[in-house]
Amino acid sequence: MLGSMSTRDPRAAGLARLAGLIADETRAVCLLALLDGRAWTAGELARHAGVAASTLSEHLGRLVAGGLLAEERQGRHRYVRLADATAAQLVEDLAARVAPDDVRRPRTLRQAGAGSAMARGRTCYDHLAGRLGIAVTDALAARGLLRRDTGFALTDAGLRWFDAAGIALDRRGRRPLARACLDWTERRPHLAGTAGAALCGHALRAGWCVRIGSERAVRVTDTGERALSELLGIEAAVLR
Repeated sequence: MLGSMSTRDPRAAGLARLAGLIADETRAVCLLALLDGRAWTAGELARHAGVAASTLSEHLGRLVAGGLLAEERQGRHRYVRLADATAAQLVEDLAARVAPDDVRRPRTLRQAGAGSAMARGRTCYDHLAGRLGIAVTDALAARGLLRRDTGFALTDAGLRWFDAAGIALDRRGRRPLARACLDWTERRPHLAGTAGAALCGHALRAGWCVRIGSERAVRVTDTGERALSELLGIEAAVLR
């Protein structure tokens, strides 16, 4: 009788399957690595995760079938990337909820250096994160270019600022123009959405930032320090 009167949410089974996809450390390693926004080969991910290629291939198959990853083949190489911005948002939001005490401490100086670089500045799928991302977000808000009182939203002055800086905003898609993304190292939200992606893309193309190492870390260049100081008043010391 109770079973026939169940009001179980029909989304429950799908949510459980999705959670099961992520609830494996090897697959989680791959998803976090792919937050750099680039496509990786299966071999690169296998080496990064420290597992055999055959094992990794099985994991990737499940993630592709589950809609979290997209794949494409070029010759004998199989490339995978996060399926879209919503998949990236899911991974980053979950990662931001990991308690600091649950994060493994670096065992070597190299690991410590890599972790420090990631905390200083990195890409979060297609936008800036870490202290760099927070500094840019705070500067936009301080100048009245970004509102944070009822969620993130660019002001009219903010729209004009992007135009004046030569950073084009694509408003044709369904992706929000500005969105708050909780930063997993700073524990505060940074700018994501179309505006965050446009700003990050411009920063990389203009040479304000360069990627360092094999993960998502980025470093602000001398050119970037000057640009961010002139455009947003961010002091160079904050970016180092």
